[in-house]
Amino acid sequence: MTDRVYIRPIGLVPGLQSEHGNAIRLAGGMVYASRFAVILRRDGKIIERWLASPDTMSETLGQLPETVGADALSQWSDLTLAHAPLTIGTRTVRLDQPQIMGILNVTPDSFSDGGRFLTDAEAGREHAAAMVEAGAAIIDIGGESTRPGASTLWEGDEIERVLPAVRACAAMGAAVSIDTRKAAVMEAALAAGAGMVNDVSGLAHDRRSREVVAHAACPVVLMHAPGAGGDDLHGASGYDNVVFDVFDALRERRDVALAAGIARSRIILDPGIGFGKSLSDNLALINALPLFHALGQPLLLGASRKRTIGALSNEAPVEQRLGGSVALALEGMRAGVQLLRVHDVFETVQARNVWRGLRDAALTDFSDLPA
Repeated sequence: MTDRVYIRPIGLVPGLQSEHGNAIRLAGGMVYASRFAVILRRDGKIIERWLASPDTMSETLGQLPETVGADALSQWSDLTLAHAPLTIGTRTVRLDQPQIMGILNVTPDSFSDGGRFLTDAEAGREHAAAMVEAGAAIIDIGGESTRPGASTLWEGDEIERVLPAVRACAAMGAAVSIDTRKAAVMEAALAAGAGMVNDVSGLAHDRRSREVVAHAACPVVLMHAPGAGGDDLHGASGYDNVVFDVFDALRERRDVALAAGIARSRIILDPGIGFGKSLSDNLALINALPLFHALGQPLLLGASRKRTIGALSNEAPVEQRLGGSVALALEGMRAGVQLLRVHDVFETVQARNVWRGLRDAALTDFSDLPA
């Protein structure tokens, strides 16, 4: 018999004053939570669910079995954990507000750009520069397609694709992330000026990747994908409950990274929208994003232009998914997600800035009430 506990924020508010102080600040960001579902799961099945607020949480946690008590206390503490800025090469990226990661694919079959940035290096440099100018905090460079059905690329070819882009972006002063699941590509990109690793396999595809990241002492994104060993990224999942199963899987990948010597302050988690997940799975995960702060790590959301948007908009082609992409980015912001991986940087940065203006203004909405 295996018991697991989950503390899911379900009541998000503009600020502490709207609940007379009875709320917490999620992950040190710009989102506050006043109500929580404490969920007990036994052998994959939910057996109990309590509602709690900050002033009743201690009493609620006291009703849990002793086997999950320590984990529940840790999750409650982690929900309020403020994350230190990321150091990416010579750049510093603060995590007290949502930050935008711009996508630069140098693949021949990219669904978003048709392979243009692989065949035209100058166009790739111009696109990267435009994303930085528009407000991207990080440029994420990938040389291997991770779409369903794509074959694994030999690491030598991947290195040949990404290094010119890495060097160009590093030369313009950008914070550069390398999107790869291969240790050799990580090493080459880090040596060429990248300062962060984004691994869609969660460091499962190539065991040596853990050693590379630990030695480099760089931030790393661990994404959830259901394929065994990170090989089949879109394989059959068989989720009992996609939200809790992904939560447990990310906790396991985090702990593997910690055991490999990777500092906890450098680990970012990504629920892997679109990877081995149905439309309903993706929507459930996006609705449950605040829960993942209970893992105590910064979060990344990558939903830009994905199939979910097309499925909800009369099968709109990828070039017509801007509105849906911004809508999902805003949902990530409302959930306190720290990093948003997007194709449309200018529009997402503009949405973020307006959203932040609203959040800042909300902190004074109750200033005229009596103390």
